[in-house]
Amino acid sequence: MRDTIAPEKIEDIEIRLLLEALFLKYHYDFRNYAMASIKRRLKQAREQLGFATFSALQASLLHDPDMLPRLLRFLTVQVSEMFRDPSYFKAIREKVVPHLRTYPSLKVWIAGCSGGEELYSLVILFREEGLEDRTIFYATDINHEALQMAEAGIFALDRMQLFTESHRKSGGRSSLSNYYHAAYGRASFDKTLRRNVVFSDHSLVTDAVFAEMHLISCRNVLIYFDRELQDHALGLFKDSLARKGFLGLGAKESLRFSRHGGAFTDFVREEKIYQRRPE
Repeated sequence: MRDTIAPEKIEDIEIRLLLEALFLKYHYDFRNYAMASIKRRLKQAREQLGFATFSALQASLLHDPDMLPRLLRFLTVQVSEMFRDPSYFKAIREKVVPHLRTYPSLKVWIAGCSGGEELYSLVILFREEGLEDRTIFYATDINHEALQMAEAGIFALDRMQLFTESHRKSGGRSSLSNYYHAAYGRASFDKTLRRNVVFSDHSLVTDAVFAEMHLISCRNVLIYFDRELQDHALGLFKDSLARKGFLGLGAKESLRFSRHGGAFTDFVREEKIYQRRPE
């Protein structure tokens, strides 16, 4: 008599097949994301998109091109704030910027830029510190819709109070209201903030080194990866940084257990800001 497979195990098999199909057809690779997180998001997608099983969702994904962007909304995390964790941006302003001033030109990569909140935070910070004109900002994400939101630079007006307070705590040198226009319940950020920004699709899982950067900020992205994929992404950052370039991670992220940890020194340990060692 054959052993019966528990429904939970069948679901796990369906999820792995779904992720394999997503990779094989569209080259989006979520196979090494943390399973608990990806399973939770896929369950939300299955329920809200109206499918009884993950297999039915997979069939739709393979045969209906319109399903891809709908599914990506669930698989990519789009939750952020401007100047989130103000002490991180204060450390960038007070500790990292003095080093960056020594370069005639700068490249900054915001990896996993989501809807653009961190991008605009850094551009505003660099403008206030007199570095914007010599800097190219690269804002990347695997979600094309998120990139479009970031490029539009429009946020709900009711979020501005929180953003303004965080900007002040980060050491902001002016009022955040100087950088946006409010109308019809929305805040539209000044187009000049995007004049030195390059928006681009880029996957930390499948794509290669991204230019040579002086600062990479990738916060609250690695927590959704498994250990192997975290290591891969950190290797990508290492190879993308200029000598003595800086890497900023999220509060719950670390280089401690990475095989690439030896390539960095703690620069501002409490804010998870690291500096690339010279070769």
